[in-house]
Amino acid sequence: MPDQTFQRVEINGGVVVGLDTSASSLRALIVAAEEAERRNAVLHVVRAWSLRTAPRPADCPPNAVPSTEAFQQEVERDTAKLVADKLGDPPKVTVEIHVVHSPSPQALLSASRGADLLVVGHRGRGGFSGLMLGSVAEQCVRHAACPVLVVRPMV
Repeated sequence: MPDQTFQRVEINGGVVVGLDTSASSLRALIVAAEEAERRNAVLHVVRAWSLRTAPRPADCPPNAVPSTEAFQQEVERDTAKLVADKLGDPPKVTVEIHVVHSPSPQALLSASRGADLLVVGHRGRGGFSGLMLGSVAEQCVRHAACPVLVVRPMV
C-alpha cells in the first residue's frame, strides 16, 4: 500500500487562503489580503499541487519527465507571480507562501489548525460548472478548525 503521508502546512495565526489559479481562488486571494490588512495579520497563501495540476517547468525538454523538485520550484515561481500580479509587488500585507505536494483539502485543513480565518474560492478548477460549492470548499466548511469564508468570483 502506498504511503499516504501528505505535506502539512503549520502556521501560527493569520489569514490562510487556498490558491489554485481558478477565478474563484484568485478572487479569494484578494479578499483574504483585504481581511489580513484589516486584522493586521500575516496572509498565508497555500497552494497544494499534484503532478496532474502542477505547471510543467519551462526548461524541461518535451520528452523528459520533470523531477518532483522541478515541479515544486515551478509551482513556487508560478504562485509568487500570481500573488505579485494580484496583490502588487510589494503587497500591502506580509505574505508567506506555502507550496505543498498534497491534496488541497489536507493542506488547507492542516493550515486551518493554526489560522484565525480560512478563505477559499467557492469552487476550483475541477468538477462540474453547475456546482454551487466545490468539494474542497465543502470539506473546508465542514472540517476546518477555524472560521471559513467562501468567496465567489465577481459577477
